Amino acid sequence: MSRMTAKTFHEQPGVGDWRVLFWGAYVFYAADSLAHAVELVNAVSAIATDLGHEPDLDVRAHGVTIRTFTDRDGSLGPKDAELARLVSEWATAHGYAADPSKLMVVQFAVAQDAGADTRPFWQAVLGYESLGDGDAIDPQRRNPAVWTHELTPPKPGRGRSHLDVSLPADIAQSRIDAAVAAGGRIVTSKPEWTTIASPENHGVDIASWADFENYE
Repeated sequence: MSRMTAKTFHEQPGVGDWRVLFWGAYVFYAADSLAHAVELVNAVSAIATDLGHEPDLDVRAHGVTIRTFTDRDGSLGPKDAELARLVSEWATAHGYAADPSKLMVVQFAVAQDAGADTRPFWQAVLGYESLGDGDAIDPQRRNPAVWTHELTPPKPGRGRSHLDVSLPADIAQSRIDAAVAAGGRIVTSKPEWTTIASPENHGVDIASWADFENYE
């Protein structure tokens, strides 16, 4: 099955409610109650069964978050766009409103010395599974992934860590502004991501590269 870039996904008809973040394409629909949320879930279940493509759902009384993906690494394919279109059509027809400001995926980034490999430790302590060259993921796909990468420049015995916060590209700036207003300091600013230091120098990357308009 061919993979679909975020840009190609966004070019498909009927997917305007959706955003591409880490590990897939997401949408959040607000609900008035748990029963209202479950009504949407039942519709999504029927659509997914007919299409033969099952998404992940997080169901709360205030709304439903839906994630669709094709491969374990979150890559997208044609069925993801079709599922997104069908779900959005049903949700719109039944009065559910999408709210991309409620979408967020958090990842724990671990920088390590050249030649070091701490991923087995993180897998063991969290009960995670390995994925690719540097990721460890929750097999239930509920908790933040861990991404391990080489520290530059090398600092033996002094590994660093930071949070990656994946947000829709049209939401990222408001989150950056809020962090700065709360005492944060911008360290690096690029269109695809911004690194912010907390008042005590803890690092956070506000990452919109997965949903960036020129992302390939």
